[in-house]
Amino acid sequence: MVKGGVGGAKTKTGLEFEGKTDLATFLQCYKGYTVVDGNVFFEGEKIARIFKKHAFYKFLDELEIDWKMCISKRLLPDDSIFIIIRNTLYVIECKFQQVAGSVDEKLQTCDFKKKQYTKLLAPANIDVDYIYLLGDWFRKPEYKDVLDYIISVRCFYYFEHIPLWKLGLPPSEKIQ
Repeated sequence: MVKGGVGGAKTKTGLEFEGKTDLATFLQCYKGYTVVDGNVFFEGEKIARIFKKHAFYKFLDELEIDWKMCISKRLLPDDSIFIIIRNTLYVIECKFQQVAGSVDEKLQTCDFKKKQYTKLLAPANIDVDYIYLLGDWFRKPEYKDVLDYIISVRCFYYFEHIPLWKLGLPPSEKIQ
């Protein structure tokens, strides 16, 4: 495990969720970004779409994908963002806790879930990346193996912060 986690918790431009709000709210805290009805604009140009939980299935309907023909059980992403120019959906799962519990095992499901989302979006030829946004609880040494596993199956994790570049979004400064 890299000291301080994978990814740039010290990066100046990024998403500092801290589990307090959603992706759309935080994007609007950056210069040039606006979000209207889940559509993300940067300096007036539509660059992405955000889907939470059930809204993801409305996106599948638009793509004429019947999820029941692809997978056996619905997946409900905490947050997800489709970056138009990259043709990639980034599934973001937020995991925050202060005591040991069931979230420990949930971190080990990223490979399966990424494969399920990939199956769902294969008919539209959309790529999928799966990212955990983790609270500081998971910096403890006992999570080294599971964090290493997450990276080994080509999923990602960040602590408290996802850099804009990781999502393929233009860099920007946070509005004061």
